[in-house]
Amino acid sequence: MMLKHRRNGARLVAVAAAGVLLAGCGSSGAKTGADPDPKPSGSVKQAGESAEPSGTPDPKKPEETKEPGALPSAYEFTPDPARVPRTAAEARRLTRNAALGENDWTAGMVRGTPYETAGTWTVLADSCVWSRSALPDGVLDSFTRRLDVPAQDGKGRVRGSVTVTVHKTVEDADREIKDTVQESFRCPSQELGGGQRLSGLMSLRFDQKDVRNADASLFEAGKYTGPGSGGTQDYVWSKSRIGPVTTAVSVKGAKGYQNSDLLRIAAEGGAKVLYRVELELK
Repeated sequence: MMLKHRRNGARLVAVAAAGVLLAGCGSSGAKTGADPDPKPSGSVKQAGESAEPSGTPDPKKPEETKEPGALPSAYEFTPDPARVPRTAAEARRLTRNAALGENDWTAGMVRGTPYETAGTWTVLADSCVWSRSALPDGVLDSFTRRLDVPAQDGKGRVRGSVTVTVHKTVEDADREIKDTVQESFRCPSQELGGGQRLSGLMSLRFDQKDVRNADASLFEAGKYTGPGSGGTQDYVWSKSRIGPVTTAVSVKGAKGYQNSDLLRIAAEGGAKVLYRVELELK
C-alpha cells in the first residue's frame, strides 16, 4: 500500500510540474461519435525579446508598462456585463467566435473528424464510459472543434480539440471546474467511445495565485490508446474559466511525439482560446 501511495504521489508531482506550463501561459496582460474531448463538463449534476528602456524611471511613480509578452502578477480581467451572453443565441455567437479554427491554433493543423460538435453535453457514467446528452439547464451553449497535426515525417497524427462552453452563471461554470477534478479520481480509466480509452488519469486544480490568464484552471494528464494511435500515447488536457465561460483543450499524442511536444501544443491552444474569450467579453 505504501508503494502505491508513493507512485501516486510521484505522478501527482509530475502532473503539477507539467501543468505549470499551461497555468502560466497567457497571450494578454489584461487579457465525439461519443468522443467527449475535450470534456466540457464534469457531471450532469451541474445543471442547476524587447528594447531597453530609454530613460530613468521616476522612483516615485510605479512602472506602468511591462516588457512585451510579460505575464501579469495576477489575473484582473472583469467581463463587461453587457457582453456576457444571456440567451442561447448570444452564447452560440460567443462559442463560435472564440473556438479555434484550423488556421488559428498552430501551423499545419487540419480539421479532425468530426470537425464540429454543437449543442450537446458529455456525461461520465458510473461505469466510467462517456456519452452525450442534451445540454443541462445551466448551460446556454457548448461547442467543440477538433483539429489535428497530420501524420508526417515518420510521426503519427496528433489529435487535438477545443471546447467553449457558456453557462448561465459564474457559479455553474465554477462547479464544472470543481466536478472535473473529481472525475479523474472517480474514474482514472475512461472509455471515450469508438475504441478510444484514457488511463492513468491525474487531475490538479491550480491555486489561483499561479494562474495568470483565467479565473480558474486545471490540468489533467494520462495515457491514450485508440484506433490509429500506434500504441499507448501520452494525453494532456486543460480546462479554464473566465467568468461564466469555460474552455477546454485536449491533445492526444502519437508516434514520434514527446510529452513536452503535447504540452506546447496544448499551452498554445489554451492561451489563444482564452484570449479570444476575453475579446468576446470585453
